[in-house]
Amino acid sequence: MSDKNSTPAPATDFIRNIISGDLDSGKHQHIVTRFPPEPNGQLHIGHAKSICLNFGVANDFDGKCFMRFDDTNPVKEDDEYVEGILRDVRWLGFDWGERLTHASDYFEQLYLFAEELIKKGKAYVESQNADEIRELRGTLTEPGKNSPFRERSVENNLTLFRKMRGGEFEDGTHVLRAKIDMASPNINLRDPVLYRIRKFSHQRTADQWCIYPLYDFTHGLSDALEGVTHSLCTLEFEDHRPLYEWILAEVSAPCLPRQIEFSRLNLRYTVLSKRRLIQLVEEGHVNGWDDPRMLTLSGLRRRGYPPSAIRLFCKRIGISKSENNIEMSVLEDSAREELDKTAPRAMAVLRPLKVVITNYQEDKTEKFEPSRHPKNPEMGTRKVPFTREIYIDHDDFRIDPPAKYFRLAPGKEVRLRFAYVIRCEEVIYDSEGKVRELHCTYDQATRSGAKAEGRKVKGIIHWVSIQHSVPVEVRLYDRLFVNRSPGSDDPGGNFLNDLNPDSIETVTSCRVEPGLLKAKPEDIYQFERVGYFCVDSKESRPEALVFNRTVTLRDTWAKLEQEHTGQNLGV
Repeated sequence: MSDKNSTPAPATDFIRNIISGDLDSGKHQHIVTRFPPEPNGQLHIGHAKSICLNFGVANDFDGKCFMRFDDTNPVKEDDEYVEGILRDVRWLGFDWGERLTHASDYFEQLYLFAEELIKKGKAYVESQNADEIRELRGTLTEPGKNSPFRERSVENNLTLFRKMRGGEFEDGTHVLRAKIDMASPNINLRDPVLYRIRKFSHQRTADQWCIYPLYDFTHGLSDALEGVTHSLCTLEFEDHRPLYEWILAEVSAPCLPRQIEFSRLNLRYTVLSKRRLIQLVEEGHVNGWDDPRMLTLSGLRRRGYPPSAIRLFCKRIGISKSENNIEMSVLEDSAREELDKTAPRAMAVLRPLKVVITNYQEDKTEKFEPSRHPKNPEMGTRKVPFTREIYIDHDDFRIDPPAKYFRLAPGKEVRLRFAYVIRCEEVIYDSEGKVRELHCTYDQATRSGAKAEGRKVKGIIHWVSIQHSVPVEVRLYDRLFVNRSPGSDDPGGNFLNDLNPDSIETVTSCRVEPGLLKAKPEDIYQFERVGYFCVDSKESRPEALVFNRTVTLRDTWAKLEQEHTGQNLGV
């Protein structure tokens, strides 16, 4: 996806309205945005909203979007996360061109900005420890108290700050604080910390630095150095905006970006807190960041969500100031809509039940040639072999069927998709009294959709030839949590108590039509009548295929919730 567009798109949300107004008024001649993740974890579906917004705005207004890493905390950051983030953004469909930057690119300039604040009497070196600073900070209802080191001279502050940079002090002995207002009703303005000592090697600058700027100091100045016009961030940074503006106003910033906040994504049945996601990974509740049950972009990709579905989801939820909870069904429906357009069809039997067609020639093999996609004839056809012995799904047979059950039952008829009408003549049981095999007859005159003369056959089921089908492993993924708001019902807020014990079911006896032998990692298919499935990118092998269920054909969760709560499950 290009970051250029020949004509600006019409405004569709309040942020685009603001930008349109800024362009119309002449305030800006061109638009610059940025996406600034910290490389201390993997991106998730919440980040996708910001990615689509920042890159999307640049696309819409023929502007530029920087891909910038906020790498100011070497203790928690890693190159592995950098590469993963770049891979996810690129997979999502966006391109930063030559605008890949890091906050660490600006360490020297940021340091000079800090000295500029000191020289203006707007910053001082604090020698209290973290607990002492916290104690004097005050509360939401009580003002803070000035530090005993607040009135150090400019010369003394410069000397101490330079010694901090020179590595003459240990971690935690000193920090640099802004001198603003300890009585401010906005706690973020009560002399916030700007720099701290961290004698830890940085993944890009190695041991060049032992002091590192904090996010609130770095962010706005990095925006200014890159010529960002609109700094788009989520609502939790709204209270930080006065500090953002104060820092830019007090130093010789090359421009004054405008910070605009929008609501973050709140999605039912999941957690998007980085701290909680890290906990899930590190404690082994999931199998890594790309576990298909995770709502990380790498997890969604491995599960089979196409990037177009993520972009569609972000478009549907929109951009606003209002906090709202989005139902998982919105994301799943976006996947269904996109996959329906592109996923080739195939037949797969997840829980095989043997069927012997007794009046079919034993050594005969027919090949039916249905379309690979009923709506896309350009995708061609596939060959599906048919023989005397086939598998159907256990769920398509009942000994004692309920009313309006149109699948197979003793003495009943059903159509085999693309093939013949069959009738169940005999049921074979195993030693435990379970159904082991069905003996059926077929009507040769009903081949490939021909009507069964003199009778109505309402049911259609899928099947595979026993002789030709391919054994595969299928992993049926469900939502990771059973509670719409994980942890909300627990007195201690422990979200782990809401983990879904049935979030994954591994089925090893599955059979698929032989054409799927050619399936490659990340190939996606619609298993007819079952759902959408993706070849696992990590554990699938040509000789042992593994399929992950992306999403069912119908939103069963939404239906159940509606039945139990009577609530509207839309956005």
